[in-house]
Amino acid sequence: MISATQIRTGMVIKFNNDLYSVFTMTHRTPGNLRGFVQVKMRNLRSGSMNEHRFASEDKVEKAMMDEQKMEFMYKDAEYFYFMNTENYEQVQLSADFVGDSANYMIDNLPVTVTFYEGKPISVEPPPTVDLKIVETEPGLKGASVSNVGKLATLETGLVVSVPQFIEQGERIRVNTAEATYMERA
Repeated sequence: MISATQIRTGMVIKFNNDLYSVFTMTHRTPGNLRGFVQVKMRNLRSGSMNEHRFASEDKVEKAMMDEQKMEFMYKDAEYFYFMNTENYEQVQLSADFVGDSANYMIDNLPVTVTFYEGKPISVEPPPTVDLKIVETEPGLKGASVSNVGKLATLETGLVVSVPQFIEQGERIRVNTAEATYMERA
């Protein structure tokens, strides 16, 4: 247990029997009132954002997370399969569990799977992934200066806006946090 004043951004805490990731934390001490800690946090199970005000002397439980480096192997109709790169153990996770990260899952992709009490709670792809364009409109001649983009469908099914000079069959680097084109790979 830690004091509410020890909560930090990025920390995972257990609150009301759920796990929450802390996004912002502000310690306030108004003039003639008792100090408090205002916390904005995301429920790791449901994904909803909550705000809560803790008294400075409140105690919260810091969740001990176990992050494991894993490699995406393959997927079938229902599950995504990952392998621990240290002990070669395999984990299967449902498509619902993997969520939006499924848009970046290509063979042998290194990912971070976070476990809490032996159960996986999140899958995090690397910051950037190189993907092949499977469908896009033909490029326009002389469009290298233009700021106008076109839509491109990638090998995982993700659709991103790319510059006009990018052609079908090329590999591009995609920012996984924002699902945006970065550069040619």
